[in-house]
Amino acid sequence: MDRLAVHKALGDPTRYAIYEELARSRQPRSVRELADALDLHPNTVRPHLDQMREVGLVDVDAVHRGTVGRPQHRYSLAPGAPNAGVEPPTHTLLAALLATLAERSGASIEDAVATGRTWGTEAVRRTPSKECAPLLLAELDRLGFEPASAQQGPCLDVAFQHCPFKELAEAYPELVCNLHRGIVEGIVGDRGMVEHFGALYDRDPCTVSVTIGVT
Repeated sequence: MDRLAVHKALGDPTRYAIYEELARSRQPRSVRELADALDLHPNTVRPHLDQMREVGLVDVDAVHRGTVGRPQHRYSLAPGAPNAGVEPPTHTLLAALLATLAERSGASIEDAVATGRTWGTEAVRRTPSKECAPLLLAELDRLGFEPASAQQGPCLDVAFQHCPFKELAEAYPELVCNLHRGIVEGIVGDRGMVEHFGALYDRDPCTVSVTIGVT
């Protein structure tokens, strides 16, 4: 990177705020997400992102959500970009150590599902009146799974286009995937029934099928 160009790019306070928001994020962010987080208009955010891309600070990926129309662009810090004073999170290391501890302690699939279900139930405790489909999709999106859904009558099928647990799930698929399954079951609660959950070790991975209104 051209150090002078980087300093010039980050010398603008708005640009620095956008960069700092990306540095804090554990997953790529869209223009709309950045604009909402910083109380800015998307048209204000875009040219700043373009300028940071030009000097190599920011990368962008086009995400196709399986629908007709233009893909959504999601931004993240480029490899080697300075952390802008935001230290890298140690949560990933801690999660890996805890997963190792759980495996060595003999934690079962049932334990993982039950733990995830408890978390999912508590996560939606304050929104008991929301309908099952939008509640589930909103919570999965908030967690970073980028759900793509199709619904026909009471049947809701959801595919996870991104897995924020990917590295851990590949290392500990039975524990991590079933934690995720439990989270989904907890979110659905008595609003429906999880008919199928595709884990990494299944033929149809990273999907869930829910029958809404059936318990």
